[in-house]
Amino acid sequence: MASIYDFTAQAIDGQAISLGDYRGRVLLIVNTASKCGFTPQFAGLEELHQRYADEGLSILGFPSNQFGGQDPGSNDEIGAFCTKNYGVSFQMMEKIAVKGDDAAPLYRWLVQEKPGLLGSTAIKWNFTKFLVGRDGQVIKRYAPLDTPASLAKDIEAALRG
Repeated sequence: MASIYDFTAQAIDGQAISLGDYRGRVLLIVNTASKCGFTPQFAGLEELHQRYADEGLSILGFPSNQFGGQDPGSNDEIGAFCTKNYGVSFQMMEKIAVKGDDAAPLYRWLVQEKPGLLGSTAIKWNFTKFLVGRDGQVIKRYAPLDTPASLAKDIEAALRG
């Protein structure tokens, strides 16, 4: 059975990262955008990172420009924006496709593991979130409207379990 640990991704600075490096941690994976109505969720994600990182939570942000062209900048521009405007210190990754024929393998796997409403495997918009347990399996999928703060109880349960 596949797990999150079978994938690699590129950090926003271009460095290859094996998701196996996160073995034993709880992951929150989010497709992000810098010019979206949900962009202020970066602040809430950073709060979760500050609150739970020492307990074993890692947040991985994957910028995508597939929804309304809301993240058109380069990886350098996106990284600078996140740091300057939201103090983001969690791991941001390179901009990727999260839907369609060009979707990154990680996102193809995530949506197969936890389809959305009515079994849809499509990512519908920016700031769709996936919670992954310490065993590398997807626990839950959250809609863009689900605020980072609303995930705290599920994150705490995953950290305990």
